[in-house]
Amino acid sequence: MLRLFLVFLPCLLLAEVIKVGKNEKYQTINEAVAASRSGDSILVEKGHYRENGINLNKQLTLIGIGRPIIDGELKKEIININADHCKVTGFKLINSGRDEIRSIAAIHIYSSSNTIIEQNIFENNYFGIYVQRGYQCTIQDNKITTNRGTSQENVGDGIHLLGSSEIWVKRNFVSGHKDGIYLEKTKDCYIFSNLSRKNLRYGLHFMFSNDCTYTGNVFDNNGAGVAVMYAMNVGMYNNHFINNWGDSVYGLLLKEISYSTIEGNYFVNNTTGIFADGATKIDFTSNLFDSNGWGLKINANCMENKIHRNNFTANTFDVSTNGTIVMNDFNSNYWDKYEGYDLNKDQIGDVPFHPLSLYAVLVEQNPSVMLLFKTFLVDLLDKTEKIIPSLTPESFVDREPKFKPNPMQ
Repeated sequence: MLRLFLVFLPCLLLAEVIKVGKNEKYQTINEAVAASRSGDSILVEKGHYRENGINLNKQLTLIGIGRPIIDGELKKEIININADHCKVTGFKLINSGRDEIRSIAAIHIYSSSNTIIEQNIFENNYFGIYVQRGYQCTIQDNKITTNRGTSQENVGDGIHLLGSSEIWVKRNFVSGHKDGIYLEKTKDCYIFSNLSRKNLRYGLHFMFSNDCTYTGNVFDNNGAGVAVMYAMNVGMYNNHFINNWGDSVYGLLLKEISYSTIEGNYFVNNTTGIFADGATKIDFTSNLFDSNGWGLKINANCMENKIHRNNFTANTFDVSTNGTIVMNDFNSNYWDKYEGYDLNKDQIGDVPFHPLSLYAVLVEQNPSVMLLFKTFLVDLLDKTEKIIPSLTPESFVDREPKFKPNPMQ
């Protein structure tokens, strides 16, 4: 151990603190980076620095004092990182360039491990932070917004992870981008306690990203809440999917996903709480579906899923499907539309509950039937279907419906 310390001691002794400012030796950040050595720290005083193409190709710590502004002037990337153990903190980064092919960002990590991007403000950039081939990097406590228009073609993602692993994305605020947070071909990433609001497409978007977890996040009023596609072993815990309204909009989309867990989440005020298509072997446990148009849409190609101990309240339709064969297990859920009884007072309904109404089936087949919503005819059809089932699958049933709401995890 002593020998190892002695090897690194010269590096520690040579590390310097370099200052950038009007009255300092270096007037620009680029000059300071060029003059620095691996292990140095660069302190940038408050000011407006019109710079871009700042290349951290050695281990450097870049610290803003008094929130200095780095203005890319809509030309290029502002900072790119090609070294390990770098850190960027305390800056306001604005006006990166735009290039759809090169995915220009305010900060672009091209290849790096153990790099930290924290406590920065990003405004009016194409991509905010882009991590490419990153490993064990941390992105935390940043505010990332843009005003580059209402079209998805004119703006990139707030935080974009590509081909990376073990990235921690924590406590960031993202708004106005195409996707708030996007993961593609990543693994073992952890998305924690972020607020993703009013993004044009998704608050969070997964593509081909396995073994990831997102927990404690809020996805509010995005084009759609979250899309998890072509992935497996994804953990989704204690998130809030709220106020995602519009035609074919959902709080959570599951597309070709398997072996995953959705637990303790709140799906409130969405057109559809969860839309599942090709979802297999998913555990839906202890979630709240409240005040949605549809609580859960689960297509006929979804199999071996367990929908247990959830609460369905104040939804127009609790559940809907597009098929007649049900290969999923509903059990011990609370349904506010349940009209059964509990004679033995064990808090379990004595009569099984069929959550799929005839009206929901008809609307799935012909959306124009929504014109009859809340009419006497619809009530009559649903009550008749409960007595003499004809179109709703007999196997679509919760045999032990809870008489009181389940506790949330």
